[in-house]
Amino acid sequence: MQNNATQIAERGIAAIQSAENTQAIELIKAQYLGKTGELNALLKQLGALSVEEKKTVGAHINECKTRFQAAYDAKRAAFATAELQQKLAAEALDVTLPARSQSAGGLHPVTLTLQRVVELFHGMGFDVADGPEIEDDFHNFQALNIPQNHPARAMQDTFYTEGGNVLRTHTSPIQIRYMLDKKNPPIRIIAPGRVYRVDSDATHSPMFHQCEGLWVEEGVSFADLKAVFTDFIRRFFERDDLQVRFRPSFFPFTEPSAEIDIMGDNGKWLEVGGCGMVHPNVLRNVNIDPEQYTGFAFGIGLDRFAMLRYGVNDLRLFFDNDLSFLKQFAQ
Repeated sequence: MQNNATQIAERGIAAIQSAENTQAIELIKAQYLGKTGELNALLKQLGALSVEEKKTVGAHINECKTRFQAAYDAKRAAFATAELQQKLAAEALDVTLPARSQSAGGLHPVTLTLQRVVELFHGMGFDVADGPEIEDDFHNFQALNIPQNHPARAMQDTFYTEGGNVLRTHTSPIQIRYMLDKKNPPIRIIAPGRVYRVDSDATHSPMFHQCEGLWVEEGVSFADLKAVFTDFIRRFFERDDLQVRFRPSFFPFTEPSAEIDIMGDNGKWLEVGGCGMVHPNVLRNVNIDPEQYTGFAFGIGLDRFAMLRYGVNDLRLFFDNDLSFLKQFAQ
């Protein structure tokens, strides 16, 4: 019986060692160590032996079971290790790969245009002024010589808020607030910012950006206005030969008033802004004596200047937030 136990154990150990997966060794274990397994079946035969033979043969059978169990445990551990290594290899991060780069951000083309305008006017001695985007009727209209019944109000489709305030239709209220706070000239500022009008198409937006300029001092004339703006716009477009035209027009807050045109590459005039000498009534409304001081004002659309500078033919592209479009302007 001892020889039989040794043969059974060696056969089972060989089967364990040649098994290809965990499922196979579980079946082999059941075949040899299960309740009806071959090694356990030998123990049931001990009853026919003498007491001394039971001790000797029983000890040998248990030794064979221990050897088989050790082979099973080793093989199971090997399978577990192999499975773990395979799983780790599948989930591992290759730290030798280069890191994913992060795209650098960039300024919006309208912001780039604003920065350029501010830089150019700052070089000519103009400060930058700011003010609220929700305005009252006085600062947005009345102080600018646009009373309640003035037809010029029909030219500006306005967003009104509760209480009679408006989303400012131009940045001119900044000029009014600055002159009231400053009290006395000289005053030389530009007033950039967002403005709002009920208008939307390829060249207009309900929200857009303006930059207005103001110079009030003794002896300021229309000649100064032409010189300052012509110098600015030629520097902006980097063309010393750019033709600039001042065409008579009407604005309630300036007198005389003019539209500003530039000659395009197609040989046609293109309107780029409005300007004029500050109306005496506007100066009186901010407590400045028009008999002593004169001044000029102008206004340009920053979005329009961005379109001209970058060759964009649809204003809405600036506000669609299409990154494939905006990336072109990243610096």
